[in-house]
Amino acid sequence: MLQQFYPTPAHSFRYELNKDMHFAAAHFIPNELAGVCQRVHGHTYFANITVVGNELDECGFLINFQTLKALLHGVYDHTLMNDHPDFYHEPPSTEVVAKMAWQRIQKALDQEPHQPRCIQILIRETPTSYVRYLPQEEDFK
Repeated sequence: MLQQFYPTPAHSFRYELNKDMHFAAAHFIPNELAGVCQRVHGHTYFANITVVGNELDECGFLINFQTLKALLHGVYDHTLMNDHPDFYHEPPSTEVVAKMAWQRIQKALDQEPHQPRCIQILIRETPTSYVRYLPQEEDFK
């Protein structure tokens, strides 16, 4: 995987963790306005996850990298995204994939006593196109 540095939102937390990963998945957008994307097609998605916090867990982690990988790669890799409950109400556009990835990760982080936060998700669908999801303060409540 190529090393790539993405923009990170400004924050005042002591620690910032970034995890890059990829997963291969197919999807389609069931809307005639989507053009050729109405047809089933696949991507090798690249994800960058930014987690921040002021405290570490008993292992000295904000969150274990393997936990983050299991939450995305372990769920979506080699699947048809449209078949996941995450996308029953919204089609798996890259924007929606980024939002659902954030929700999935933040839900897991909310279980941690030291309360880390995921402040950004980037999902790269192609070498030239990516979406950056930035949760708002009210999303953390």
